[in-house]
Amino acid sequence: MVYFIGAGPGAEDLITVRGKNLIEKADLIIYAGSLVNPALLKYAKENCETVNSAYLTLEEIIERMKNAEEKGQMVVRLHTGEPSLYGAVREQMDVLSKLGIHYESVPGVSACFGAASSLNLEYTLPGISQTLIITRMEGKTAVPEAESIESLSSHKASMAIYLSAGMTEKLQQKLLTGGYHPDTPAAIVYKATWPEEEKYLCTVGTIHETALEHGISKIAVILVGDSIAQGNYEKSRLYAADFSTEYRKSRDEE
Repeated sequence: MVYFIGAGPGAEDLITVRGKNLIEKADLIIYAGSLVNPALLKYAKENCETVNSAYLTLEEIIERMKNAEEKGQMVVRLHTGEPSLYGAVREQMDVLSKLGIHYESVPGVSACFGAASSLNLEYTLPGISQTLIITRMEGKTAVPEAESIESLSSHKASMAIYLSAGMTEKLQQKLLTGGYHPDTPAAIVYKATWPEEEKYLCTVGTIHETALEHGISKIAVILVGDSIAQGNYEKSRLYAADFSTEYRKSRDEE
């Protein structure tokens, strides 16, 4: 059995209870060493084999999973953040299905939510934005034309941009071309929730300048949108005194 587990954004205590419990039982852990906090491996039992997938090809990863399955061993494939986002898990699962090896997924906390916690943000402020767009710049992996930064920027929604910290000059220009005003609030969060986390508030017009100033070129999520400023929003109607819910009558009705 193979378990694909989201390790969370970085802090070792932000893995789920389910994920931690499975790590404790695993015979083999294949972890994304370039991004997963190695402190999570301390939860593994003494005789558990740990392998850093940063040095392996897809075929080599699958071969290790297959060998473990033949021995009746339990495998944990430990991915950073939430595996369903930029985790390259589908290609692994498809091969496992062909081999008749069963697998399950265990969700994790993604970097944009770790970054929000570090900045005490709410992405979906009433009157500001009710949408969070999670996306990336095109790089070695292409992005569909309809999902370009320019196209998505036209919505003026809250946006969390992954895998783009090394292309901030190009990203900034695309955000401006797409319609964000240069003064639109933005933030760069490097290694969100890790002990060495860095976080910087800026604007769309100063994203590149901020990244250069602080030497950030990887492992950062870039946040954009008026919600980053956390101001000029409307209060939620859910807790308004004149609003009735299934559990509470409007105070005007009492």
